[in-house]
Parts: sequence; C-alpha cells; structure tokens
Amino acid sequence: MATKFQYRKITGVFRAMDVDGDGYLTESDFEALASRWAAIQGQPKGRIYSIMMNWWATLLTADRDGDERVTLDDVMVIVDRLNEMPHAMATTALSMFDAVDANGDGLISAREYNQMIVGWTGVPTDTDDVFDELDGDDDGYLSRTEFGELWAEFWSGDDQRASGSLVFGRIDVPAR
Repeated sequence: MATKFQYRKITGVFRAMDVDGDGYLTESDFEALASRWAAIQGQPKGRIYSIMMNWWATLLTADRDGDERVTLDDVMVIVDRLNEMPHAMATTALSMFDAVDANGDGLISAREYNQMIVGWTGVPTDTDDVFDELDGDDDGYLSRTEFGELWAEFWSGDDQRASGSLVFGRIDVPAR
C-alpha cells in the first residue's frame, strides 16, 4: 500500500494528466497531453502520441469497472504493484526518456526537461533548480541511466529527499 508521500506524488501527476479536470483519466486526456507536449517541442505529435497512448493502454488495464475512465484509486492499484514489475517500469522509463529527448541525442537537457513539465502541467514553469537536483553528476544532462533511476524512485520510492521524487517537478498537493 502506498505511503502518504507516494499518494501525494501520484495525486499531483494524476491531476496534471487529468487535462479536463473531471477527476478521471480518459483517452481524450492523453490525446490532449500528447498534442500539448508535441506543440511545445515543435514536433509532430506522432512519436509522443504513440508513447502517451501506450501509457494510456497500460493505465486502462487498471480500470476496474470497465467504463474507460481511470480513477486515482485505479492508478494506485498499479503503483502498489510496481515493485513486482521492474521490467515494465524500466520499459516505461525508456519510452518516456525518448519522448523527453526531443532532439534524439540520447540526453535530456534542462530545456527538454522543462518542456516535459510544461507539457504535463500546461503551465509555464521555471524548472532550472529542479533539473539541477535531478542532474546527480552535474554534467548538465540526464542520461538514460540517470533518468531510469529517477523514474523508478519517483514511482516506487518513499524518500521525500530523493532526487527522483522531483521527476515531475515540484508538485505540491495536500496530504490525504
């Protein structure tokens, strides 16, 4: 079962993904996220759309009542099982890395990271301080390995001080 801190992190991401604010994740939310993110990157939405729709398909497996709307509690069912699915988490991390790495150079820059956060939230956000915390080796980039470790820490970690807790930026939501 997720801790209070994990629940707060996931709630923040859930709210960002719930583009229409109706309290559910739907296919149209993921289509809107893909369109917004692709526009920010100045790229066709094809690659990002594919990645986002694959993520939607995964989340849809948690839709317990079959209404094609995923609740926060449905997402938490998946989160509670992530430690049993390291391959799935690693695969998702690599897919997200590819989506964030807009120029395809195998590294995520501070600018690309910012585009991801703005793509998720739809709000212009200064992320330089967060990126500096994520960039553990201070080389100005996130490698695939760094991103994968940060991604895993975000989704399954419970350490509020861990850099991975910031993968989706500083999302401040009230405790449950």
